[in-house]
Amino acid sequence: MSTGVTHAVVLLSGGLDSSTALAWAVRKMGWQCHTVAFDYGQRHRIELDASAAIAHSFGVTDHRVISVDLRAIGHSALTSATPVPKDEAGHAGIPSTYVPARNLIFLSLAAGLAEAVCATRLVIGANVVDYSGYPDCRQEFLDAFVRTALLGTKAGSEGGDLQIAAPLIQLGKAEIIELGLDLGLDYGLTRSCYDPLPGGSPCGHCDSCYYRRQGFEQLGRQDPLAYPDN
Repeated sequence: MSTGVTHAVVLLSGGLDSSTALAWAVRKMGWQCHTVAFDYGQRHRIELDASAAIAHSFGVTDHRVISVDLRAIGHSALTSATPVPKDEAGHAGIPSTYVPARNLIFLSLAAGLAEAVCATRLVIGANVVDYSGYPDCRQEFLDAFVRTALLGTKAGSEGGDLQIAAPLIQLGKAEIIELGLDLGLDYGLTRSCYDPLPGGSPCGHCDSCYYRRQGFEQLGRQDPLAYPDN
């Protein structure tokens, strides 16, 4: 590893938030980034191709896909036959698209990768303003995870540093999009939909589509993705 260079592992799903977080890490912070996507049995696997394209667009040379089949756990509309809710964004409670312990699992694997590549930062696009009720997108969870990772890794036991950067944690969707545009992110490469159409186009009605569309509308900008009702 290069002396004086901060290495970071970025959780890159291929969606709007994680891609913006990568843009922030590369172009604002100047970190050497290693990106990781997860093939977890999600119905929207199209995001995996997007993650690879986005990593390439930011000059990332170490992009990995880790397979962990969360369909074995199920209990989520993203990993089972349960229909993805449509036109229900903003309803109270944790939605059926919540995947049990997903970020706990993903961050654990990312922490292992960070230890292997001597990275001291984990970057995640977690967001609490419009996070759809997911408990694993809260700052309290991220802080607790860091403490656990430092206790449970060789690097941590030897006094190594590990921090989680969640640069979008308090931003609204429009603010996130504006940040990404300022950093040169091509949102046409990203994929956000939980239940894409057979050809890969976004459905336009799931929670993820709703918040994405709302963000672009608030900015007065055109989403580069085409929706069936456009």
